[in-house]
Amino acid sequence: MRELSVVGVRVELPTNQPIVLLREVDGDRYLPIWIGAVEATAIAYEQQGVKPTRPLTHDLMRDVLKALSAPLSAVEITDLRDSIFFADLLFSDGAIRVSGRPSDAIALALRVGAPIRCTEAVLDEAGIIIPDEQEDEVEKFREFLEQVTPEDFAS
Repeated sequence: MRELSVVGVRVELPTNQPIVLLREVDGDRYLPIWIGAVEATAIAYEQQGVKPTRPLTHDLMRDVLKALSAPLSAVEITDLRDSIFFADLLFSDGAIRVSGRPSDAIALALRVGAPIRCTEAVLDEAGIIIPDEQEDEVEKFREFLEQVTPEDFAS
């Protein structure tokens, strides 16, 4: 397993499909995952420190886990089949695994500070390396993330 960090979310044009971009912590590969607008908003809210007046679904899940003393140990992106990513939520240091969509798992992991990991096989298949000359594009993406608001993902 390789640890990933969340670079951020953006809307891919012309389809207006949101993506979350992850990057290897100790590597050069990026992992783009196309996600839904609701999950993009949830991830963007957490990254920007937006606190809604009432808990969103991922906030509720965080609060339920805390109330039940069931901390999330990690999130693992485990598989890629037919262009669909699969993830597991790990509890009790991996003794309990619950399947979930990567977008939901990432949104929850950000809220509780759990590590996000990915199998080497998924990174080999779907990971991309951005050449040095394209690093400017990544920097522009980061600047975009600093200016985008969660409302930009509402449909």
